[in-house]
Amino acid sequence: MPHPNRPTWLPNALVWLRLALAGVFVALLSFDPLGSPTVLLGGMAVFVVAALTDMLDGKLARAWDCVSRFGRIMDSFADKVLVLGAFVMLAGPAFFVGAHQDIPGLQASGVHPWMAVVILGRELLITSLRGLVEGEGGDFSAIWAGKWKMIAQSVAIPLILLVLALFPWGPGTPGRWAIDLAAWATVVITVASAIPYIRKALSQAPGSSSKESHLP
Repeated sequence: MPHPNRPTWLPNALVWLRLALAGVFVALLSFDPLGSPTVLLGGMAVFVVAALTDMLDGKLARAWDCVSRFGRIMDSFADKVLVLGAFVMLAGPAFFVGAHQDIPGLQASGVHPWMAVVILGRELLITSLRGLVEGEGGDFSAIWAGKWKMIAQSVAIPLILLVLALFPWGPGTPGRWAIDLAAWATVVITVASAIPYIRKALSQAPGSSSKESHLP
Protein backbone atom coordinates (compact mmCIF):
# COMPACT_ATOMS: atom_id res chain seq x y z
CA MET A 1 0.00 0.00 0.00
CA PRO A 2 1.19 3.58 -0.63
CA HIS A 3 2.64 5.33 2.41
CA PRO A 4 -0.06 7.71 3.71
CA ASN A 5 2.36 10.15 5.31
CA ARG A 6 4.55 10.67 2.25
CA PRO A 7 3.88 12.90 -0.76
CA THR A 8 3.07 10.10 -3.19
CA TRP A 9 2.17 12.76 -5.76
CA LEU A 10 5.82 13.80 -5.96
CA PRO A 11 7.07 11.16 -8.49
CA ASN A 12 4.43 12.18 -11.02
CA ALA A 13 5.14 15.86 -10.30
CA LEU A 14 8.80 15.22 -11.15
CA VAL A 15 7.75 13.69 -14.47
CA TRP A 16 5.73 16.80 -15.32
CA LEU A 17 8.68 18.95 -14.23
CA ARG A 18 10.94 17.00 -16.60
CA LEU A 19 8.55 17.66 -19.47
CA ALA A 20 8.57 21.37 -18.65
CA LEU A 21 12.36 21.42 -18.44
CA ALA A 22 12.56 19.67 -21.81
CA GLY A 23 10.56 22.57 -23.26
CA VAL A 24 12.88 25.10 -21.63
CA PHE A 25 15.91 23.23 -22.94
CA VAL A 26 14.65 23.22 -26.53
CA ALA A 27 13.74 26.90 -26.26
CA LEU A 28 17.21 27.81 -25.00
CA LEU A 29 18.99 25.99 -27.81
CA SER A 30 16.82 27.83 -30.32
CA PHE A 31 18.57 31.13 -29.51
CA ASP A 32 21.88 31.16 -31.44
CA PRO A 33 23.62 28.72 -29.05
CA LEU A 34 27.05 28.94 -30.70
CA GLY A 35 27.03 32.70 -30.24
CA SER A 36 26.45 32.56 -26.49
CA PRO A 37 28.28 30.40 -23.94
CA THR A 38 25.61 31.45 -21.45
CA VAL A 39 22.92 29.78 -23.56
CA LEU A 40 24.99 26.60 -23.85
CA LEU A 41 25.73 26.46 -20.12
CA GLY A 42 22.12 27.27 -19.29
CA GLY A 43 20.94 24.47 -21.56
CA MET A 44 23.44 22.11 -19.98
CA ALA A 45 22.21 22.98 -16.48
CA VAL A 46 18.56 22.52 -17.44
CA PHE A 47 19.31 19.14 -19.04
CA VAL A 48 21.27 17.91 -15.99
CA VAL A 49 18.45 18.88 -13.61
CA ALA A 50 15.91 17.16 -15.88
CA ALA A 51 18.06 14.00 -16.04
CA LEU A 52 18.33 13.98 -12.23
CA THR A 53 14.53 14.03 -11.93
CA ASP A 54 14.51 10.90 -14.08
CA MET A 55 16.76 9.16 -11.57
CA LEU A 56 14.70 10.34 -8.61
CA ASP A 57 11.07 9.81 -9.64
CA GLY A 58 11.36 6.07 -10.20
CA LYS A 59 13.23 5.51 -6.94
CA LEU A 60 10.59 7.43 -4.98
CA ALA A 61 7.68 5.68 -6.69
CA ARG A 62 9.13 2.25 -5.89
CA ALA A 63 10.16 3.18 -2.34
CA TRP A 64 6.73 4.62 -1.55
CA ASP A 65 4.84 1.87 -3.41
CA CYS A 66 3.00 4.33 -5.63
CA VAL A 67 4.00 3.04 -9.07
CA SER A 68 1.13 3.52 -11.52
CA ARG A 69 0.57 2.57 -15.14
CA PHE A 70 0.01 6.24 -16.00
CA GLY A 71 3.20 7.27 -14.24
CA ARG A 72 5.19 4.57 -16.01
CA ILE A 73 3.93 5.67 -19.43
CA MET A 74 4.48 9.36 -18.74
CA ASP A 75 7.95 8.72 -17.31
CA SER A 76 9.03 7.01 -20.54
CA PHE A 77 7.37 9.74 -22.62
CA ALA A 78 9.14 12.52 -20.69
CA ASP A 79 12.49 10.76 -21.14
CA LYS A 80 12.00 10.54 -24.88
CA VAL A 81 10.89 14.17 -25.22
CA LEU A 82 13.97 15.32 -23.31
CA VAL A 83 16.58 13.13 -25.01
CA LEU A 84 15.18 13.10 -28.54
CA GLY A 85 14.51 16.83 -28.33
CA ALA A 86 18.15 17.33 -27.34
CA PHE A 87 19.51 15.28 -30.26
CA VAL A 88 17.18 16.96 -32.76
CA MET A 89 18.38 20.38 -31.60
CA LEU A 90 22.05 19.35 -31.62
CA ALA A 91 21.65 18.02 -35.17
CA GLY A 92 19.90 21.18 -36.33
CA PRO A 93 21.10 24.20 -38.30
CA ALA A 94 21.77 26.22 -35.14
CA PHE A 95 24.88 24.06 -34.62
CA PHE A 96 26.06 24.12 -38.21
CA VAL A 97 29.09 26.30 -38.94
CA GLY A 98 29.49 27.28 -42.58
CA ALA A 99 32.46 28.28 -44.71
CA HIS A 100 31.96 31.94 -43.91
CA GLN A 101 33.55 31.25 -40.50
CA ASP A 102 36.55 29.43 -42.02
CA ILE A 103 35.30 26.06 -40.77
CA PRO A 104 33.56 24.60 -43.84
CA GLY A 105 30.59 22.35 -43.28
CA LEU A 106 31.20 21.58 -39.61
CA GLN A 107 28.40 20.33 -37.37
CA ALA A 108 29.75 21.86 -34.17
CA SER A 109 27.78 19.53 -31.88
CA GLY A 110 29.18 16.43 -33.62
CA VAL A 111 25.59 15.19 -33.94
CA HIS A 112 24.72 14.88 -37.64
CA PRO A 113 21.11 14.68 -38.81
CA TRP A 114 21.43 10.99 -39.68
CA MET A 115 22.52 10.29 -36.10
CA ALA A 116 19.35 11.90 -34.77
CA VAL A 117 17.33 9.76 -37.21
CA VAL A 118 19.07 6.57 -36.03
CA ILE A 119 18.44 7.42 -32.36
CA LEU A 120 14.82 8.31 -33.07
CA GLY A 121 14.37 5.11 -35.07
CA ARG A 122 15.71 3.02 -32.20
CA GLU A 123 13.23 4.58 -29.78
CA LEU A 124 10.30 4.08 -32.17
CA LEU A 125 11.27 0.44 -32.71
CA ILE A 126 11.57 -0.40 -29.00
CA THR A 127 8.38 1.46 -28.15
CA SER A 128 6.52 -0.47 -30.87
CA LEU A 129 7.92 -3.78 -29.63
CA ARG A 130 6.98 -2.91 -26.05
CA GLY A 131 3.40 -2.19 -27.08
CA LEU A 132 3.23 -5.47 -29.03
CA VAL A 133 4.67 -7.65 -26.27
CA GLU A 134 2.77 -6.06 -23.39
CA GLY A 135 -0.42 -6.09 -25.46
CA GLU A 136 -0.03 -9.89 -25.57
CA GLY A 137 0.46 -10.01 -21.81
CA GLY A 138 4.24 -10.37 -21.94
CA ASP A 139 6.90 -8.64 -19.86
CA PHE A 140 8.89 -5.93 -21.62
CA SER A 141 10.18 -3.96 -18.66
CA ALA A 142 13.44 -2.02 -18.88
CA ILE A 143 16.67 -4.02 -18.78
CA TRP A 144 20.34 -3.19 -18.28
CA ALA A 145 20.87 -2.23 -21.94
CA GLY A 146 18.27 0.53 -21.77
CA LYS A 147 19.76 1.89 -18.57
CA TRP A 148 23.26 2.04 -20.04
CA LYS A 149 21.86 3.75 -23.13
CA MET A 150 20.18 6.40 -21.01
CA ILE A 151 23.37 6.96 -18.99
CA ALA A 152 25.43 7.37 -22.18
CA GLN A 153 22.97 9.87 -23.63
CA SER A 154 22.67 11.78 -20.35
CA VAL A 155 26.45 12.15 -20.16
CA ALA A 156 27.09 12.95 -23.84
CA ILE A 157 24.58 15.78 -24.21
CA PRO A 158 25.80 18.01 -21.35
CA LEU A 159 29.43 17.13 -22.18
CA ILE A 160 29.00 18.38 -25.75
CA LEU A 161 27.38 21.60 -24.54
CA LEU A 162 30.10 22.13 -21.94
CA VAL A 163 32.91 21.74 -24.48
CA LEU A 164 31.19 24.07 -26.94
CA ALA A 165 30.76 26.69 -24.23
CA LEU A 166 34.18 26.65 -22.58
CA PHE A 167 36.81 25.08 -24.83
CA PRO A 168 38.17 25.44 -28.38
CA TRP A 169 36.27 22.99 -30.58
CA GLY A 170 37.60 23.64 -34.09
CA PRO A 171 39.05 20.87 -36.28
CA GLY A 172 42.05 19.13 -34.73
CA THR A 173 41.49 20.43 -31.19
CA PRO A 174 41.01 18.21 -28.11
CA GLY A 175 37.54 19.71 -27.81
CA ARG A 176 36.66 18.49 -31.30
CA TRP A 177 37.88 15.00 -30.48
CA ALA A 178 35.86 14.95 -27.25
CA ILE A 179 32.68 16.08 -28.99
CA ASP A 180 32.99 13.63 -31.87
CA LEU A 181 33.84 10.75 -29.52
CA ALA A 182 30.83 11.52 -27.32
CA ALA A 183 28.48 11.72 -30.32
CA TRP A 184 29.70 8.55 -32.02
CA ALA A 185 29.91 6.52 -28.80
CA THR A 186 26.34 7.49 -27.94
CA VAL A 187 25.07 6.39 -31.35
CA VAL A 188 26.88 3.05 -31.11
CA ILE A 189 25.63 2.39 -27.56
CA THR A 190 22.10 3.43 -28.50
CA VAL A 191 22.00 1.06 -31.48
CA ALA A 192 23.63 -1.80 -29.54
CA SER A 193 21.14 -1.36 -26.69
CA ALA A 194 18.30 -2.30 -29.05
CA ILE A 195 19.65 -5.81 -29.66
CA PRO A 196 18.71 -7.34 -26.25
CA TYR A 197 15.24 -5.81 -26.53
CA ILE A 198 14.75 -7.29 -30.00
CA ARG A 199 15.89 -10.68 -28.71
CA LYS A 200 13.52 -10.35 -25.78
CA ALA A 201 10.60 -9.49 -28.07
CA LEU A 202 11.39 -12.42 -30.39
CA SER A 203 11.61 -14.82 -27.46
CA GLN A 204 8.09 -13.82 -26.39
CA ALA A 205 6.54 -13.79 -29.85
CA PRO A 206 3.64 -16.20 -30.40
CA GLY A 207 4.97 -19.57 -31.56
CA SER A 208 8.55 -18.84 -30.53
CA SER A 209 10.38 -21.96 -29.35
CA SER A 210 12.47 -19.83 -26.98
CA LYS A 211 9.55 -18.01 -25.36
CA GLU A 212 10.64 -19.12 -21.92
CA SER A 213 14.30 -18.25 -22.42
CA HIS A 214 15.97 -15.52 -20.42
CA LEU A 215 18.58 -13.02 -21.45
CA PRO A 216 21.98 -13.34 -19.76
